[in-house]
Amino acid sequence: MLIIFKKMHQTSSRRSTIAEIAAQAGVSIPTVSRVLNGRPDVAPATRARIKQIIKESGYVYSSAAKGPRKGSSGIIDLLVPGLDNPYVTEIVRGVEEALERTGLRLALSFTQDESFGERQWLDKIADRATDGAILVLANGQSSRLDELQRRGIPFVVVDHRGELGPDVPSVGATNWAGGRMAVEYLLSLGHRRIAMIAGPVSHRCSLDRIAGYRAALEAVGISIDPELIRPGDFRLQSGYTQTSALLALPHPPTAIFAGNDLQAMGVFKALYLRNIHVPERMSVIGFDDIPLTTIVSPSLTSVRQPLFDMGRVATTMLLRLIAGEPLDSPRVELATTLITRESCAPPPSPSLKPREDSQQSSWSS
Repeated sequence: MLIIFKKMHQTSSRRSTIAEIAAQAGVSIPTVSRVLNGRPDVAPATRARIKQIIKESGYVYSSAAKGPRKGSSGIIDLLVPGLDNPYVTEIVRGVEEALERTGLRLALSFTQDESFGERQWLDKIADRATDGAILVLANGQSSRLDELQRRGIPFVVVDHRGELGPDVPSVGATNWAGGRMAVEYLLSLGHRRIAMIAGPVSHRCSLDRIAGYRAALEAVGISIDPELIRPGDFRLQSGYTQTSALLALPHPPTAIFAGNDLQAMGVFKALYLRNIHVPERMSVIGFDDIPLTTIVSPSLTSVRQPLFDMGRVATTMLLRLIAGEPLDSPRVELATTLITRESCAPPPSPSLKPREDSQQSSWSS
């Protein structure tokens, strides 16, 4: 369970966060949480340092960490598209850990990534009580949010996909920085013709990753080639289809940045069926860093989106809202990091001339 704090009145009227304690101690937020929950998996010296900082600062537990309040339902709703994508399961794991010792129960509902599914869920919670909701929505700009606000139900949106109002509580990641980071790495290896298979243009995170891609190229004076930016939908099949289109260009790329790891799996398949070896003849980078990245061969370089922490932080924010405590900020963005593995190398010297393999027409998603 994550613990939420507030400073005692005699020390300061400003509320503080776990992040501030972690920064002062020079550790991660999960490490502070483990110490507060009495878990043994923290080094003794680190534990002592964190406890000393907490003691000197006069922090106390918030009521949101003590379990269901009087008159509450004891239920937290989590609305997700489904569990067929490892991206979602990582967020769910983060939520579960944050709720582990609160005494609150988690009610999981699925939308199948459709607005109709959101409507059905909203109708269901109208018939029963809920303390609050964590939402991974099909559309970030959703009328469902207005209804939740009218009903006085606290909620937090995770990884919003559209434009949200400035006061809507949400947790996301630094998608623009992640996109730029991926392309800068490919540039450092010597690649100059770098393609991107994006996600849906309706998703804010996809637009931010494209903007990061463009910024990295423009920073070194490389003009943007529209043919190298391909539309996708964050699904494996679009990675396969768009890679096929890229390889058919008169001057194919030497590297492909996929908008997420599932699309990168489709990139791998298209290259495999054409006998184009990764990374000798094509470098590939994904986004999210789901567990599949270490299972495939070669292992996939990916921009790690802290999905587990996004679920955990969203739950922490929700607990504060349930307790009637103000948030330090309605919008939290967690840092992305580049995880380098085996799928990237300097570009090949000869021009890329993919050999069409007879298997390619037999595969479909």
